[in-house]
Amino acid sequence: MLIAQLPIRCRDPPTARTAYLSTTDEPKPTSLSHPSANIYHNEESTIYPSTHSTKAHTQQIQRRKIMSELTYEQLAEATAGGAVALRSRLPLAPAGGTEDKVFPPSYAVESRADHKYAVETRQIGDKEVQTVLLDSVASQANRAEEALLEGWVADELAFPVPYVDFTGAKTDEEDLSDIGKLTALEAPHRIADAIFRDSLLDGILFRLSDVGQQITNATPRDATALYRYSPTALLFGVWDSTGPKGGLGSKFQRAYVSEIVGLDVQVGNKVGSRLDPLQIEKLSSEDTLYEHADPAQVWTINEDEAAKDKKGKPITIDRPSEINHGNIAPSIDSSAGGVTISGAVQTTVISLAALRKLRFGGRDRTKEAAAHTAIAALGIAALAYLYEMDYDLRSRCLLIPTEPQTLELVARDGSAPTVVDINRSVAAGILKRASEEASKAGIGWETSEIQLEPSPKLIELLAKSRKAAKTDKADDKADKE
Repeated sequence: MLIAQLPIRCRDPPTARTAYLSTTDEPKPTSLSHPSANIYHNEESTIYPSTHSTKAHTQQIQRRKIMSELTYEQLAEATAGGAVALRSRLPLAPAGGTEDKVFPPSYAVESRADHKYAVETRQIGDKEVQTVLLDSVASQANRAEEALLEGWVADELAFPVPYVDFTGAKTDEEDLSDIGKLTALEAPHRIADAIFRDSLLDGILFRLSDVGQQITNATPRDATALYRYSPTALLFGVWDSTGPKGGLGSKFQRAYVSEIVGLDVQVGNKVGSRLDPLQIEKLSSEDTLYEHADPAQVWTINEDEAAKDKKGKPITIDRPSEINHGNIAPSIDSSAGGVTISGAVQTTVISLAALRKLRFGGRDRTKEAAAHTAIAALGIAALAYLYEMDYDLRSRCLLIPTEPQTLELVARDGSAPTVVDINRSVAAGILKRASEEASKAGIGWETSEIQLEPSPKLIELLAKSRKAAKTDKADDKADKE
């Protein structure tokens, strides 16, 4: 099970650029040194950078006072047709300040590429801004699922989460219990993942069980089974490409789309080196190191203790650096050396238009509206819980919000959106109410635990894979020799 992460809140240093929500329609001056500063705006609210001035702080407090918390009634009205989407635009800044580096995800590129980052020019307002992707749509979806899982594990959020329990799974040679419980919120293909396909529900292969067959036959025209047993698949999207229908399996588009982008990016360099205090550099030609037969002991100078390759020969180690001793010469890495940015923004859109495409058998609009609202409530909970898990995206990429989290209800006529507050407790309350209302309308979620067990063939496959992984290194070494 996951352990809930406690929120940690940081405040920018006085010199850091922050943002506030303007209470007037008139634009305010921005720093000319940052061309992307004035980037997100509508008729009622505009996000601008500023210093921690008294005026800006007062305006922010005033704006917060007149902003109400989202209610279930507002969400139900929006989902039924009162809005096209729910949108959150959260300004972020590096925890170390705008002069500090952050490290985006790196990608495989051609050898002649300048760097490994997803850098592109985006049109933001009336300006062209050089941006870098800090967290992709897929990665943000995974983080949102982790946030929902945190609430589910803590019994703060109640919704069906199928899982495969590997506790006690083992063979004569391998103990697989370290995997624990793997949920549909963690599996790469969600409920359609091969892990679920190859597991047992009440002793029957999942896709052959009654529940599994219902999920296999679910389509956007009748998504009742997915809604009942794994509603998050309807929020984040799923393609049933691993099931009995293969590539012809049903596709459900994602309604929750989010990404984090850095602005005004400048790509930098990083350096690396290692100075061994023991000064172990090399061995004489008469001395030999061996891989130890016991992986926990790593290496040995005794040939009798050496691991053997597939030909029965001891596996040798060519140099001390292979066992992490010795110096590493200083080097400069310009391909993945981090970036500096003027700021970042997390943009999240929950498409209510996409949810309204989902049907649930028949044409009962009351039932469908209740189901759509419950799925949207899951998205709001994901957004609120993710905010309190903080934005530590990876090593050296910690971002902090520069203002509280809000949500916009985006109208279809392009008018100024309604801006509301959301937080963890509000989101949990709305989800609970939405679930109850859907049940009253005749489309409730499964309330009993959906626990699967890995099938014997899956256990055997996993055990063989682990065994092969242990011998791969020895085989590679023998091939080189």
